[in-house]
Amino acid sequence: MTYLTNYVLEKTNKPLTELTNEEIYVQLLDYVKEAAQKKEKNQSKRKVYYISAEFLIGKLLSNNLINLGIYKEIKEELAAAGKSISQIEDVEPEPSLGNGGLGRLASCFVDSMSTLSLNGEGVGLNYHCGLFRQVFRNNQQEAEPNFWIENDSWLQPTDINYEVPFKKFTLKSKLDRIDVLGYQKETKNYLNLFDIESVDYGLIKEGISFDKSDIKNNLTLFLYPDDSDKTGELLRIYQQYFMVSNAAQLLIDEAIERGSNLHDLADYAYVQINDTHPSLVIPELIRLLTEKHGLSFEESVAIVKNMMGYTNHTILAEALEKWPLDYLEEVVPHLVTIIRQLDELVKKDYTNPSVHIIDESGRVHMAHMDIHYSNSVNGVAALHTEILKNSELKDFYELYPEKFNNKTNGITFRRWLEFANQDLADYLKELIGDGYLEDATQLEKLLDFADDVNVHQKLAEIKFNNKLALKNYLKDNKGIDLDENSIIDTQIKRFHEYKRQQMNALYVIHKYLDIKKGNLPKRKITIIFGGKAAPAYTIAQDIIHLILSLSELINNDPEVNPYLNVHLVENYNVTVAEKLIPASDVSEQISLASKEASGTGNMKFMLNGALTLGTMDGANVEIAELAGMDNIYTFGKDSDTIIDLYATSGYHAHEYYQDDVIKEAVDFIVSEALLSFGNKERLERLHHELITKDWFMTLIDLKEYIAIKEKVFSDYENQELWSKKVINNIAKSGFFSSDRTIKQYNEDIWHS
Repeated sequence: MTYLTNYVLEKTNKPLTELTNEEIYVQLLDYVKEAAQKKEKNQSKRKVYYISAEFLIGKLLSNNLINLGIYKEIKEELAAAGKSISQIEDVEPEPSLGNGGLGRLASCFVDSMSTLSLNGEGVGLNYHCGLFRQVFRNNQQEAEPNFWIENDSWLQPTDINYEVPFKKFTLKSKLDRIDVLGYQKETKNYLNLFDIESVDYGLIKEGISFDKSDIKNNLTLFLYPDDSDKTGELLRIYQQYFMVSNAAQLLIDEAIERGSNLHDLADYAYVQINDTHPSLVIPELIRLLTEKHGLSFEESVAIVKNMMGYTNHTILAEALEKWPLDYLEEVVPHLVTIIRQLDELVKKDYTNPSVHIIDESGRVHMAHMDIHYSNSVNGVAALHTEILKNSELKDFYELYPEKFNNKTNGITFRRWLEFANQDLADYLKELIGDGYLEDATQLEKLLDFADDVNVHQKLAEIKFNNKLALKNYLKDNKGIDLDENSIIDTQIKRFHEYKRQQMNALYVIHKYLDIKKGNLPKRKITIIFGGKAAPAYTIAQDIIHLILSLSELINNDPEVNPYLNVHLVENYNVTVAEKLIPASDVSEQISLASKEASGTGNMKFMLNGALTLGTMDGANVEIAELAGMDNIYTFGKDSDTIIDLYATSGYHAHEYYQDDVIKEAVDFIVSEALLSFGNKERLERLHHELITKDWFMTLIDLKEYIAIKEKVFSDYENQELWSKKVINNIAKSGFFSSDRTIKQYNEDIWHS
């Protein structure tokens, strides 16, 4: 069947063979949009609004073709015309609407809502320059605007707009939508992205610095604008209120359109608050119901409480937003009155100041407001939820035990297998059929082949071919020369001290020095990092600088280069992940136990046959339970020990630093060899941080990490043993489907 040939001929009066890759991309874009337009919108009485500051959707062309069920056919049709679908995919810019796991998860969830035919949509902002485009200069991260919106894009303008009132002015929004197609479904949903007409790129100066005070022209310029000063914090409040006011007005209008009299609004709408960024939706909905629609304050509060769910994504106290009241007064004084009333209701019932919304310093705790005025509070992995209940949110759990529940995260496994690892997907269909595409737990059928040597050989061949594909991609796009015969050990996530990229870097130093002493590994090791550091996060940028400096030192050392390479991939994003994950042998998940809420990269690696090397943190715990402790590699202090050390101030980095192995690795950071490639101030600051403060306890697990990593590389040499572990991981990865997660959200919370 020719899907594209006749379409292109009709639209352009040219055969496929005569079109450039750019022209074919535009034709495919239009073809998919027309196919989506024919699909009916999902309907149900109650609609879910998933509000999130981020949606890291990745490139959409291939994902949409897969969900339409025509990816293979289009690929073959293009090949017959002498065209490569991968080259056409390269034409598409990646939407820059998110940064890390939070945004990728939100994207997985809206995909699964459509696949399950739920009436549920994402609501966010249309950032024109995203977070930033990461570039490396002088072994340091620099940031540039990441312009991604083109004339031909997935964004579809609507005539929907709202007035959003701030203290000093009112802004008019505009709504652009992206169709969200479920897997082989005749229905669809939308990703709703609100914007302003007056975005001015001229405000951007050097790098990504811009006039943060010109709200009328900068509101949707950047995701997470630098909030290290008051102007930046105020801009974040402006962004968050703009997002939730639009969402609240949209859901009220749509509920009325479907028959709501607003007294029954909770029967027509449910709001899932993704982290604390959308928290202002609670007072905003109450404001709209009282001021605009004439409901009483008491009834409005009751309605809102019955249609809100809060997802907590962090155990880090600093990541739970707390806005000074006077900042809110400067931006949204009309909400402050309502927030004060909500706080008074809490204080009337509960004297414990730790559960109040407004604290003694006059700061509004967004998470506290979310918990009091919702009917569901969920963590995103079993361990994370237990820590919330027993430690971080213990006072709230004692008040509302019925609200707390766990919803372990999931991934859109079709994208991360059917698209990112097509050879593996095809082979799985040969072995176990294609039922896993709709029911991921059917991957368990692969366990029947755990001891099959022919299957082992085929999986190893697929992995090697993925390494070759990665080698070509990195050479062409990143200037990196990868050795496809090496073990590929990968840590890809945003840079943060709790994720402990610095510990991996210290292993690199240890291994480098070991090779220098003549202790040569049996096989070359390639350690790959990817991720961005927030521009205002100095230590995270120092860690990037350390890795880039090590990379230059090691990769150019003829004594070490044949045995060890280190690469930090510039401007890591979903597109890079789709190449890296299928080619990796080892999945680095080494966060300090108790600090990672879940992780989803760990699930993607597991699905693609990389073995987890990790602490018992976040969803690693569930990976271990499912795959079996013998099939992953774990190390490090457990979460209870770490929580106790924080409570008692019992960790002292300097005591661990006295160990000869640790001291040698840490001191190399300020060695002459490294300083010749690095910035003295950055390296000395990081060295000082590690031996004096080390808030996320890098040194406590370092020696055990070095030992387990050596065991991983040793075990790799026994390919029969390794292949059995790989099969167990792939077979048990089906639990981590976002379809399963969304089904649980709907059954337990949304009732859509």
